[in-house]
Amino acid sequence: MIAPQRPIHYDQFEFKKWTAFDEHTIVETPVSLTVNGEVWLTFMCTPVDLEAMAVGFLYNEGIIESMDEVVEARVCEHGDNVDVWLRHAAAQPTAWRRTSGCTGGVTAVDALARENVWFDGDQPKVQTRTIQHMLGLLFEAQVLYRETGGVHTSILSDGERTIQSAEDIGRHNTLDKIAGLCLMQAAWPATRILLTTGRISSEMLQKAARLGAPILISRTSPSSLSIEMAERYGITLIGYARSHRFNVYTHKGRILDAE
Repeated sequence: MIAPQRPIHYDQFEFKKWTAFDEHTIVETPVSLTVNGEVWLTFMCTPVDLEAMAVGFLYNEGIIESMDEVVEARVCEHGDNVDVWLRHAAAQPTAWRRTSGCTGGVTAVDALARENVWFDGDQPKVQTRTIQHMLGLLFEAQVLYRETGGVHTSILSDGERTIQSAEDIGRHNTLDKIAGLCLMQAAWPATRILLTTGRISSEMLQKAARLGAPILISRTSPSSLSIEMAERYGITLIGYARSHRFNVYTHKGRILDAE
């Protein structure tokens, strides 16, 4: 198996002098996805939770709906391929669309064509202090980030605790990993709130919708298309979230001031 971090040496120049460091950096490596014996694509990813990433990717792409369809998901002995065997035939999409995700994500889903997504009403209600609490949970989940930097973290929360967490050099991979972990562990909370360190682009919003999360919170910015999609899908989209402030771009009715 491939380790998620690798030792490196570097020299730092600061205040007119050089200092040598021996540290660790996050690993980015190609991992292929093979479905029913056919190679579909290659992820550029951090090699942790690879089975979950493969299963979650197939779920987020609409290829599967549950683990009942999966016979086996297994990482090969060299760690550079995940074999997924399904109980049914699955046609590889004829065209993959390159996403705006770092490390070059791909999707076959046309987010603009997904018109049947709608989170009705203004539930769940979340107090501002709850958002601050969940940001603390996101920080606690940044294990690899504290060791190496250069990696994204996402969590799925019910508003009180972390249900699933995932780290990867690709922000979109973290949401695939969360989807896979939920499927493989049969752990789908009734209340689903996603938090991520990554920028919210259209494919991140698309994956959040597929995960059934009516609230999506990011430490950084949303794109113009993700804001349009969140408005249309009924998703509360929050960006630039910090312990003392955050921006609400769509469907503010779910956010309550602290009592």
